[in-house]
Amino acid sequence: MTKQKVVIKNPTGLHLRPAGILCKEAMKYKASVQFSFRDSVANAKSVLSVLGASVKCGDEIELICDGEDEQDALAALVLAVENGLGEY
Repeated sequence: MTKQKVVIKNPTGLHLRPAGILCKEAMKYKASVQFSFRDSVANAKSVLSVLGASVKCGDEIELICDGEDEQDALAALVLAVENGLGEY
């Protein structure tokens, strides 16, 4: 299991478009991909789960990847978040 904290930079947080991009990236990997935010854990492969977390700009989430390609999944997701999930 690998974990890393990242800060959401998108001005509007994880609304539908960036949530969809995050899910699409997470689904490329066999590892389970989740993130913890406040007191909950969301499935990063489910748009509804990501949207339900209500993550806003400036919030810190912890990505959690577990499985055979967990290192690659974590690196790709951190990069996607740091690049703004398609918003800039």
